[in-house]
Amino acid sequence: MLKERRQQFLLLAGAIVLLVSVCLGAVFLGVTVANQLEEKEENKTASQGLTESTGKSAVARLVSLPPQQRATNLDAFASGPKSREQYRARYLLASDLIQQNQPEQALKHLEGLESDYPVLASHVALKRAQAYQAMGDRESATGVWQTILKKYPNQAVAAEALYHLGKSNPKHWDDAIAKFPSHPRTLEIVRQRLKANPNQLPLLLILAKHTPKALGMQEIRDRIVDKYPEQLTPEDWEMIGTGYWETWKYGKAGKAYAKAPRTPRNLYRAGRGLHLDTKASKGKIFYEQLISAYPNAKETGLALRRLASISKRPEALAYLDQVIQNYPDEAPQALLDKAKILEKLNSKVSAGQARKSVLTQYASSDAAANYRWQMAQKKAAKGQLQQAWQWAQPITTNNPDSDIAAQAGFWVGRWASKLGRPNDAKAAFEHVLARYPESYYAWRSANYLGWNVGDFTSVRYLMPKVVRPQARPLLKDGSGTLKELYQLGQDQDAWALWQVELGNRKELTVSEQFTDGVLRLGIGDNLKGINQVWSLKRRETPQEKAEWAALRDQPKYWHALFPFPFQSSILNWSGQRELNPLLVTALIRQESRFEPEIRSVAGAMGLMQVMPATGSWVAQKIQLKEYNLKNPDDNIKLGTWYLSFTHQQNSNNSLLAVASYNAGPGNVSKWVNRYGFSDPDAFIEKIPFRETKGYVKTVFGNYWNYLRLYNPDISRMVEAHAANKSVASSN
Repeated sequence: MLKERRQQFLLLAGAIVLLVSVCLGAVFLGVTVANQLEEKEENKTASQGLTESTGKSAVARLVSLPPQQRATNLDAFASGPKSREQYRARYLLASDLIQQNQPEQALKHLEGLESDYPVLASHVALKRAQAYQAMGDRESATGVWQTILKKYPNQAVAAEALYHLGKSNPKHWDDAIAKFPSHPRTLEIVRQRLKANPNQLPLLLILAKHTPKALGMQEIRDRIVDKYPEQLTPEDWEMIGTGYWETWKYGKAGKAYAKAPRTPRNLYRAGRGLHLDTKASKGKIFYEQLISAYPNAKETGLALRRLASISKRPEALAYLDQVIQNYPDEAPQALLDKAKILEKLNSKVSAGQARKSVLTQYASSDAAANYRWQMAQKKAAKGQLQQAWQWAQPITTNNPDSDIAAQAGFWVGRWASKLGRPNDAKAAFEHVLARYPESYYAWRSANYLGWNVGDFTSVRYLMPKVVRPQARPLLKDGSGTLKELYQLGQDQDAWALWQVELGNRKELTVSEQFTDGVLRLGIGDNLKGINQVWSLKRRETPQEKAEWAALRDQPKYWHALFPFPFQSSILNWSGQRELNPLLVTALIRQESRFEPEIRSVAGAMGLMQVMPATGSWVAQKIQLKEYNLKNPDDNIKLGTWYLSFTHQQNSNNSLLAVASYNAGPGNVSKWVNRYGFSDPDAFIEKIPFRETKGYVKTVFGNYWNYLRLYNPDISRMVEAHAANKSVASSN
């Protein structure tokens, strides 16, 4: 039976490869047709005009293919009549040929391209210089670098020229540092000079400013703070504080912000950082300074709540009353905080009144939603499902944007079902699926509605079709040159240009931050790229929230949030291990954010965060003598075997298998014995390890998102369901 199932699974895995091949074949046919139908028009010199057409570009649709697979079709374009597609094909071919060590052929495609292709004229010159370098023709390369400096002195390619010319004349490196401090080549220069002489504060500050989250930056910030405190300006301290804050070193951040310019944000972070660093008395000083200097700032209400949390009860109540009276955004939570204190003072009637005020005066607040959910959970734990349903049901209408709205809606459906109200249950599940299609609870709801999306007992052996977008999304921000480079897959060049275009900007707009995330994904900086896109949800102003909401309606947002790198290795080893490839992808996203060389504090390594001891054990099992956990293919090979093993240990129940991958099989076995497993949804809520509970939900939430984004059938079903619910709600 197992052998038969394995054969079926491998046949399905082969079907995916066939499907991808068919899709690629369709692209090739589209290229030929597009070449024949290319619009005849005069050359346009406006860079934006070229960029706008990229969304329809057949050449751009070839970018996702390996260079060897796209070469024939690019040659067809390159040998055709002059057109925008021909210019793109020539440029892309030249870039590919340089990487393949065929620079002489690359130069042929670049000949005359600068005048034909003005949007990338400077980068055509860059490719020509790179081709000469690859040939070993230093004299010609130097001549092109010097021409770039004369012709394009203010463009990003000038930093490349300065870098290469500076190897023989250090003055060019000085110019790069002065003119292009954020360019990757300049940062390379900075690191080289610091390696020779680490005691150069201006260079250390450049790294702190332009690469705050790079590997090793904690040590650099520490060195700046310890060795040069008297030489730092308030603005330097703010920059250092932000670097610490965004990498969760709150105590150090608080100390740095204490010396930064006195703004509401800086004062709050100084107080909060010290507060979190168990220095509440010092934190209190900055909270009080904020309240005194900026009584109307949005941070002030939160500072008063923080003060209340570290003060004695009478003083705490006074602070909370100030919040309730003057700061409506913080008032709902302040009322709940006040109720807790009143309970401890045996003022139960007053505590009840405070909570009632939250539910009546601030019914749409997150505080009200959280309180309702806490009460619903308490009632459910006692078996009082009717009361649980009554507490939770208003959340879906009063608090639709709350973080717990999807969870509450799902459990409203589950409790309604148990209460013998199938229509109410169905309506709740449909609402969750339509309103929160990205959530883990949408997947659970789809399952209860009978969709073929896999359950905990069946998801392992599903083999969904995987279809990725043919072309990259158009960037909204940046120059026409940047957009063109990105569309043609020139990710490193696009990233370098983007760094120069951003310059010294402290705060990015919503669209700029999204663009930054997309470009990071392009260069393989997946963790930071995903985090840039994810953290857009933290935007606070109404305009920013509206921009984020509009962005969420576009597929490119979700594809950036759930990228699909290393697809070939994932499909291969998932097939060999009889594992749903989207489940494997979902687990990798949670474990490492697709970072091949990442290492956890505990020592787990690579994409699937395999512990060295586990990797050694698995390698012995599969008789693998040589491997490297930092190598993506090796890591997936070992990690998928272990994930298959955890499935086998748990009767192929993917919930228990995934939980075991995180917490170990021993803990999961204890939990099953303690809580039972008749209701898997209830079991998850009882998992005592907060990390594992969140891990399980996140992995299966990831799985659902990969399914709805990359499987055409489910994608169409989700879209149709959302459209139907929208029509129904408007009638």
